[in-house]
Amino acid sequence: MEPAWRHHGRGRGRGDGGQRSRPQPKEKERPGAVPQSFKKSPTQTPATAVSVESRFEEIRKSNLAAAQRLVESGFSSSSSDEDDDDDDVESKDGKKGQILASTFTSYNQQTGGDSAGLQRTGQYLNELFQSGALTCLICIGSVKRTQPVWSCSGCFSLFHLPCVQKWARDSVFLVSSVTDEDFGQKQLPWPCPKCRTEYPPSATPNRYLCYCGKVQDPPSDPWLVPHSCGSICEKKLKPDCGHTCLLLCHPGPCPPCPKMVSVTCLCGKAKPLPRRCSNKPWSCQQVCAKVLPCKQHTCSQLCHSECQPCPRVSVQSCECGRERRERPCAEPLWNCTQVCGRPLSCGNHTCEEVCHSAPCPPCPRAVNRTCPCGKTKSSAGCAEDVLPCGDTCDQPLTCGKHTCSRRCHRGNCETCRQEVDKECRCGKHRKLMPCHKEYLCDSKCSKTRSCQRHQCRRKCCPGECPPCDQNCGRSLGCRNHKCPSVCHQGACYPCPETVEVSCSCGKTVLVVPCGRERTTKPPRCKEFCRRPPECHHPALQPHRCHPGPCPACALPCDQPLTGCEHHCPRPCHDRVLVQSQQVQLAGPWEQPSKPAFEKKALPCPPCQVPIPTSCFGEHEVSPVPCHRRGPFSCGRQCGRPLTCTNHHCSRECHVVAPGNKCEECELGCSKPRPPGCPHSCPRPCHSGTCPSCTQTVRQRCHCKISSLYIPCTDWTSADDETKIKLTSCNNQCPKELRCGHRCRLLCHPGDCEAQCVHKVKLRCPCRRIKKEVQCHLSAQSQLQCDDTCKEQQRKATQVKEAELKAAQEEELRKQQEELEAFERRLKGAGRRNKRKRKGEESGDEGRGLWARRGLSLVLLSVGGALLAAAYFYLTNT
Repeated sequence: MEPAWRHHGRGRGRGDGGQRSRPQPKEKERPGAVPQSFKKSPTQTPATAVSVESRFEEIRKSNLAAAQRLVESGFSSSSSDEDDDDDDVESKDGKKGQILASTFTSYNQQTGGDSAGLQRTGQYLNELFQSGALTCLICIGSVKRTQPVWSCSGCFSLFHLPCVQKWARDSVFLVSSVTDEDFGQKQLPWPCPKCRTEYPPSATPNRYLCYCGKVQDPPSDPWLVPHSCGSICEKKLKPDCGHTCLLLCHPGPCPPCPKMVSVTCLCGKAKPLPRRCSNKPWSCQQVCAKVLPCKQHTCSQLCHSECQPCPRVSVQSCECGRERRERPCAEPLWNCTQVCGRPLSCGNHTCEEVCHSAPCPPCPRAVNRTCPCGKTKSSAGCAEDVLPCGDTCDQPLTCGKHTCSRRCHRGNCETCRQEVDKECRCGKHRKLMPCHKEYLCDSKCSKTRSCQRHQCRRKCCPGECPPCDQNCGRSLGCRNHKCPSVCHQGACYPCPETVEVSCSCGKTVLVVPCGRERTTKPPRCKEFCRRPPECHHPALQPHRCHPGPCPACALPCDQPLTGCEHHCPRPCHDRVLVQSQQVQLAGPWEQPSKPAFEKKALPCPPCQVPIPTSCFGEHEVSPVPCHRRGPFSCGRQCGRPLTCTNHHCSRECHVVAPGNKCEECELGCSKPRPPGCPHSCPRPCHSGTCPSCTQTVRQRCHCKISSLYIPCTDWTSADDETKIKLTSCNNQCPKELRCGHRCRLLCHPGDCEAQCVHKVKLRCPCRRIKKEVQCHLSAQSQLQCDDTCKEQQRKATQVKEAELKAAQEEELRKQQEELEAFERRLKGAGRRNKRKRKGEESGDEGRGLWARRGLSLVLLSVGGALLAAAYFYLTNT
């Protein structure tokens, strides 16, 4: 949306729907001056009050005119004027809809209003009418309706005609200068900058044609598609069906053919039926029954165009006829692995080829028989071997310079081993080397590669340097990315990335080529502006999202006037653009500066001196000036009921006439919805009852896992029992019961059932007897051991006691044996120490006696503890 100062006097009062017009000012005053009428006393005559009002209106209009002249003189340019003209044309959604409808009329008449095939073509047309959507990928500039363009036949992208011509010349020059030795003699194609579709040099555009190619330099018509001639396209449709395109001259691909033709089915058995030409093939769903190429079977598939190879197998013989085996009918010819073996024409040899059907070749040893070197011819038969002639072989070797020095021999000649003075591949060095070897030096090539940026640096380069394999890395025209291609000569391809340009609120996004976001205007947004007002009103009139500042408030001021009980009926003047006071120049050396403008709050005009008169809407009887005797507008809202019967006219008091009726209600429906419905009525404000709600309500199921989408009408009209059914996901309840088992019921509200019906196993104390019962009865049911269990327990106890007693006796026996062995060792040690003193002997004997007694006590205590532990274990288990 344009700022208010660009509306040429339409910035204020635009909310009236364009029904009121203001007269042009007849004379101008100095913008900063204060009228003398403001300084007079409040008690004025009617004529004085009228002059005050006219003076107030003249000052306001003169300020607006001065601001407009300043902006037009300081900021206007040819490019901005063209953009504004484009915006003025394209901003009319009604005109855009009429242009699209006229373009698709002939197609819709053939299809009966079905526009399913126009989606892709409609997308190209919508981009033409959207500001900044069409961008030339070569110069990254906007494609305007007055500029000559060229359209690619592969991707249907639009480019400036001069940009495409320069692109074609540069592409051909770069390719020919790198790849061709005969520079400029070979006709090389040039690619499309976007889809890389190749065009011959003869297809380089040199004229500005419309989309269908009939009119050269098509004139710019605001009621036609840009760059279109307005006539029928008449291009041949693809695939070629014999018909032509029915749309008006248009960008993008032609839609599918809408003609009705009479065609038979794929197999040709059914009668012809009327079908769309773009969808002619159809199947009658009958068996094909055509004879297949194998001449043995028929096609068993349903109606189709071409029969597939026979899928069956049959017994077939090979080409020589020796073997027969089952083979697919689709492959009747096959060869076995046996050698032919038939006698040749010479009668001495047989055919050595594998299975074949053609006649056998002649004997290979019957013609041109010579010695191995080929110098001596022989007349021997094919059954005799030709011996070497004994002369020098003299056959050329693989080097191509020397001959074989061996005598006539069979087989291949050996490798040439003579030493020659060889030159390296680059020609800088020479060296004696065997003739069959290639000499490569270590010198690195210093020539520049085809990119004219990097050196070759290849060892012993012969001069044909390979193309550069490094990354280009130069900044692209978008100044955001670098070229990812291999290092090349000339300009880089345009940046393939895209960026998004959003409106002020961010709801509407426009995708443009990378680098174009700096100069692309924000897209038009259909959302309402959400900025807070700058005046005393709580909210501005609803208007669309726009860049820049909001337009001036067009609502009535409605502030109380001083000295009376009426309110100001003028438009809001809290923020009016007023020229600021100029600073007085100090001398002729100072240049006068441009006038500055600032927004100020203007005072409300004084109230008019009235006489009792009824207003247009008969709201009140108010005084009006005598020279305006008769009905007048009181400045209040009309208040008459609108056609919706829900609201009243909010226009200023007016005369209701056939050409000046009350406004149309633009508010949404505010009638209360059924209890429980959170959605509002989608229709605009209307009379009568609202339609039933068509939206869905999101509800969680009882188990809180799944989200269910239920029609709002079903939800609000359902009772409690029905709501329980609607909010059930019909899956098994995931909750666990107190016993640990999962609930078996389907998704349900509330707690799960208290009684678990899962089967559990119960066992008696000895775990011999087991029984399955329901989980909720397991706490009440207990299994007791029977007589068999008790008898088994008694026998087990007796066996354990007998084992424990035997273990105790064995332990006592082992302890007694260890004690006797220990005493024997002590007696032997005493005999060896007889030579010691008697006092020591007596002391040793005493200590030995006490040691023996202590050890026996320790062993007895340890054995008793072990026996006690074993008995306790056996009795408890």
